[in-house]
Amino acid sequence: MGKLDIVLDTNVIFSGLYSQYGSSYTLLSEIGKGKFNVHVSVPLIFEYEDVLMRNQKELGLSVEEINEVLEFLCSVSNPHLLYYSWRPCLNDPDDEMLLELAIAANARFIVTHNIRHFKGIHGFNVRAIKPSEFLKLLEE
Repeated sequence: MGKLDIVLDTNVIFSGLYSQYGSSYTLLSEIGKGKFNVHVSVPLIFEYEDVLMRNQKELGLSVEEINEVLEFLCSVSNPHLLYYSWRPCLNDPDDEMLLELAIAANARFIVTHNIRHFKGIHGFNVRAIKPSEFLKLLEE
């Protein structure tokens, strides 16, 4: 199997930075090692930044550390400009940009803890998957 292409939901980034235990942390630790391709867009990076900065104290990270995480993600991810919108497809409007990015990037997976937010995406050949499930796929 070739490299898998993914879009990471903000909740996975947050969880992986919040605790070094669990699949989100393990997945974040594998980014940039050539095992899979991460895809981002400007709106998604801004969402990552907003959530991480608002929760800086809870995460126990400084502004500089958060900026380093974001710079790393930008440096190892594949950037995409989104020119069209498939909206509305999902119940949560905040998740629409993840689906749009996955479609633009031909990413097979949106890695998220909120699977239920992505009902109805199968017609786009995209699957919402939990970090633990994605890690299992990497082992195959």
